[in-house]
Amino acid sequence: MDKYGLIGFPLSHSFSISYFNQKFQDEGIDAVYENYEISTIEALDEVLDSNPNLRGLNVTIPYKEKVMQYLDNISPEARAIGAVNVIRVTHEGKEIKLKGYNSDVIGFTKSIEPMLEKKWHKKALILGTGGASKAIDFGLRNLGLETVFVSRYERPGTIQYENITPEVVKEYNVIVNCTPVGMYPKTEVCPPLPYEAMDQHTILYDLIYNPDETLFMKRGSQYGAQTKNGLEMLLLQAFASWEFWHEK
Repeated sequence: MDKYGLIGFPLSHSFSISYFNQKFQDEGIDAVYENYEISTIEALDEVLDSNPNLRGLNVTIPYKEKVMQYLDNISPEARAIGAVNVIRVTHEGKEIKLKGYNSDVIGFTKSIEPMLEKKWHKKALILGTGGASKAIDFGLRNLGLETVFVSRYERPGTIQYENITPEVVKEYNVIVNCTPVGMYPKTEVCPPLPYEAMDQHTILYDLIYNPDETLFMKRGSQYGAQTKNGLEMLLLQAFASWEFWHEK
């Protein structure tokens, strides 16, 4: 039986395990998907050694960047993004070969593109600076938007939350939350933004999908903003993962 799985830490809220095991059951595929919660990236070798039937992995926080040093091959897109969230595992004799891809950018761009209007949406704020935010940046720039990263800390090429004025929100009216702020169980918090400056031309996209509507989305929609959570992106990137694992 083939195996697929997810590496990350922690993995208490994993969408992938239920999605893929349901897919295998529905389509009569002789395979299983398991969570591999590893507290350090070095433990990846042990996962590979103890699961000889492993054919593919998804990668989540905090290993999307750290895992790249372990890969034999990286797709040009994943290399340009600087983050990997899908690994194809192949066996050549006794050797294990790992190829990295990024399905975040595919899922995100397909999901947000129908919401964008060229006339109104030219600039975007990306909340967070981790592996997911790199894919979001790549996707938005491919769609023709200018981007700026927002960080709590002083970092090169970022602006800080305290410097986001109502004027900034009017100009950068596509805002994507790539942080865990507002995720279950801490649903009563949201990124500190001037929500009152938002209107019907503001798009708030949250990569979080639990809860369905985060406080970030609720606060924006009170002022007319269009909102979307990360569930469709997850479904699209899961589909892309399967394609990568079975690439000819």
